[in-house]
Amino acid sequence: MVIKKVDASTLKKMFLAGAANIEANKEKINELNVFPVPDGDTGTNMTLTIMSAVKEVNALENPTMEELAKAISGGSLRGARGNSGVILSQLFRGFTKEIKDYNEINVTIMTNAFHKAVETAYRAVMKPKEGTILTVARGAAEKAAELVSRTDDLVYFGQEIIAHMEEVLKSTPEMLPVLKEASVVDSGGQGLLEIVKGAYDALIGKEISLSNIAAKTAASGMVRERISTDDIKFGYCTEFIVNLEKDYNKAAEEAFKSYLESIGDSIVLVSDDEVVKVHVHTNDPGLAIQKGLSYGSLTNIKIDNMRQQHNETVIINPEQHSQEQKKEEATRQKTDAPDKPRKKVGFIAVSMGDGLDEIFTGLGVDYIIKGGQTMNPSTEDMLNAISEVNADNIYILPNNSNIILAAEQAVKLTKDKKVFVIPSKNIPQGITAIINFVYDKSPEENAARMAEEMKRVKAGQVTYAVRDTSFDGKEIKQGNIMGIGDSSIRSVGTDIKQTTLELISTMVDEDSELISLYYGEEVSEQDANELANELMERYPDMDVEVHYGGQPIYYYVLSVE
Repeated sequence: MVIKKVDASTLKKMFLAGAANIEANKEKINELNVFPVPDGDTGTNMTLTIMSAVKEVNALENPTMEELAKAISGGSLRGARGNSGVILSQLFRGFTKEIKDYNEINVTIMTNAFHKAVETAYRAVMKPKEGTILTVARGAAEKAAELVSRTDDLVYFGQEIIAHMEEVLKSTPEMLPVLKEASVVDSGGQGLLEIVKGAYDALIGKEISLSNIAAKTAASGMVRERISTDDIKFGYCTEFIVNLEKDYNKAAEEAFKSYLESIGDSIVLVSDDEVVKVHVHTNDPGLAIQKGLSYGSLTNIKIDNMRQQHNETVIINPEQHSQEQKKEEATRQKTDAPDKPRKKVGFIAVSMGDGLDEIFTGLGVDYIIKGGQTMNPSTEDMLNAISEVNADNIYILPNNSNIILAAEQAVKLTKDKKVFVIPSKNIPQGITAIINFVYDKSPEENAARMAEEMKRVKAGQVTYAVRDTSFDGKEIKQGNIMGIGDSSIRSVGTDIKQTTLELISTMVDEDSELISLYYGEEVSEQDANELANELMERYPDMDVEVHYGGQPIYYYVLSVE
């Protein structure tokens, strides 16, 4: 079989097949997580990211290459979750920029698109690491450059690229010692390989069932939180995407936003080259739709009557409302009403337990995004949070290293507010950061101060192992309790209390003054207090604080300062 060109219809099938393949293999990818923790989520994050794009792609019956490129790029960008998901969205973004102006793709265009994808993804990461998804993607681009002068057959081209990607993936443990010690290849690289394999299968005509991803993207997800009708000023939640067909510059964007502000609130207006994502609460959805039509054609129109008890979807194409958006609506928690006077400063924090939510709210956080270890919020979750906080300067506390990139992507897409991502990698860092905010300092000074002060915190977490492995010279068996420090597993045992005490002993030094314990949903208050009493006996010169965190999976989140 020889195939020299693919059109938009074939590429659509290839993209959907790639999505189906990673969805089918996401648990295998999750298990490649270096730490054997129960929330290894690379496969889940990459799947949710690509499924956001699948939703957009499925809405196109007979797309042109340009329409398909817009759907893949825009959908994956807004749905990007976790570092791997953000990088995947940037690979798609670069790839689609290269192909969008062609009716058919040949080996030369495909090669150029691979290189554009890699260039875009590397540029999105401040400190790229080799031995990751980036390395596997670059390997594909380099192999493409080698093949482009030797063949015009996309079938042979694809075979060779997949074989080379497999070799590069096998070599990732030699590039990252943590992979080698854990005896795993890079999970993000594995995810990318699964997507490419699925796409190749579709290219050669292999029969692929897409019913699974169709069902998943049409699923309604979790039920949205009930809304008190007494508090609703504007009754219809209106969302749509504008496929731009006219010039749309900064002035046009400001005019569009001003118009939406005149007819409603809770506005999200996100531009991505060829599309504009619109979200507004209004009493007259038709006015918003008519204004959108003045800039181009509309897709993914959805209007919810928020005054109905069950938030019933009442108008066009409800199945096109993406899974990521529904999860966001189900899990986010507003703590700042949109009609409050605009403030100078606002705070957004990602939190993973009801006790931790209360702590952040008590410290002045305006908006809590439910998520963290067990579910990384998407870029669109961040954008919606930013839109809800009525402030000139907004600080985002991701509180997880795997959420920072998504937050930074949201900042790039925000134009009417100054947003700072304070790169907190865990809950204790986030708490310390906001405590060190000083109101009489400039926004930039506070961002620097918060980021600097949180570095002084030593943070730890206690959870259980989901598989046998070895790490940092420690043999770990499935079901063992693990005490995890900032970047390593410091204690392993069979008892939660003893493993936690051992972890803390590795964190305390002569300058330590305070130990803070945040106990999870599976730990009783009595057990947490018994642990605190033991710590006070061991460290009589230190203060010990106990707080209910309510987080899942992690028995304790803790800090030493």
